[in-house]
Amino acid sequence: MSNVKALPLLRPAVEPCCPPLTERPLTAPEAERTAVMFKALGDPVRLRLFSAVASHEGGEACVCDISDVGVSQPTVSHHLKKLKEAGLLSSERRGTWVYYRVEPGVLAAMGALLGQSAASAGAGRRDAGGRRP
Repeated sequence: MSNVKALPLLRPAVEPCCPPLTERPLTAPEAERTAVMFKALGDPVRLRLFSAVASHEGGEACVCDISDVGVSQPTVSHHLKKLKEAGLLSSERRGTWVYYRVEPGVLAAMGALLGQSAASAGAGRRDAGGRRP
């Protein structure tokens, strides 16, 4: 008889900062927190870096693997720092390299904030004549 016990995997709790945008208007504090995230992603280089980390095999990327975004290494480091300050990325130093990963729940939280069903997406839209499409 084996003493090995399989433990359940814990999934990080997804706690979006705010309800979906289609649910109700954001409060001022919710808008402040959300704006920090979107401001960080509003720069094309940062968006490319975030995408490179999020899509990298294994869910994390060494800075040496993602730094080819058309700017100098110090600029890459600056942009990665901004993404960390916004709470989008975390990092871990391993020897001389730094590895980055998307903070658990960030992509799901962003999806929940922006997500809506296809039916509700068209519910409020009207054409130039006031008719629903």
